[in-house]
Amino acid sequence: MNTLVIGGAGFIGTHLVCALLATGRNVTVLDRRTDAPPELPKGAEYVGGDFGQCELIRKLLCSHEEVIHLAYTSVPKTSFENPFSDLLENLPPTVQLFAEVAASGRKLVFVSSGGTVYGEASRLPIREDHPTKPISPYGVTKLTLESYAHLYAVTHGLKFVCVRPANAFGPGQKPFTGQGFIANAMTSMMRGLPVTVFGRKGTVRDYIYVGDLAAGIVSALENGSLSEIYNLGSGVGRSNVDVIEAILPLMRGLADEIRIENLPERPFDVRANILDSGKLCKDTGWRPKMAFDEGLLCTREWLKDFRG
Repeated sequence: MNTLVIGGAGFIGTHLVCALLATGRNVTVLDRRTDAPPELPKGAEYVGGDFGQCELIRKLLCSHEEVIHLAYTSVPKTSFENPFSDLLENLPPTVQLFAEVAASGRKLVFVSSGGTVYGEASRLPIREDHPTKPISPYGVTKLTLESYAHLYAVTHGLKFVCVRPANAFGPGQKPFTGQGFIANAMTSMMRGLPVTVFGRKGTVRDYIYVGDLAAGIVSALENGSLSEIYNLGSGVGRSNVDVIEAILPLMRGLADEIRIENLPERPFDVRANILDSGKLCKDTGWRPKMAFDEGLLCTREWLKDFRG
């Protein structure tokens, strides 16, 4: 099986490529960088280019039976600062991708966002049938793309599965990129910088180890039902302060003083987001395996050597 991973050179993408290679697949990564990054797993092919290039996509679809679409140009914070850029840089090329994949008859996994499409939760944990009322442009665009995938499934026969992941963490997540509280907090502590928390205790999030997230995407690809949406998370909610308290024992000998800087809440942050992944577990047999504390330890070891 030949699998194309669009946006596969990033944090989640590199772990996903490893998981795909472990199944015996031939994997090609399409990413905007001209050259393959050093962290790209050995055994994967690399193509530098933009998934908005129709001719390039058509050529790649001829030799790949599966497509996983991870690429996205913004994060919730930058989408709030420039919603027009978030919309224009992500919506048109992704809709065009849906059209090309539908025409080719290939199978697509679209990676949406479990942390933003629901908005403020009326009940926790959140199931896939929870109302979707996103409060960030990022979430609005992701949800709109889900609707376009469904539209192309009905009108053009697009064979797709959608996953809504929680907040990934683990080795390879570079700090201070606009997302990734755990990487930011650990690195801040090790560098003697204050850990920024928005609000008194911060937001409550569902943190899932990146290896478990990658395995969940592969499970959705292999066993998920077409045109279905699957949450992908741990089912456990932790506030920013909860996370800091879990990190503190790991900082002995690495951080002299831990400081927390409380800033005002941000309007695009939902207060709590915890995902119910029971549907994915039932349909595919996937289960998260990494304990939170063990995942923190793996993350710390990687960040100790990070020189970014």
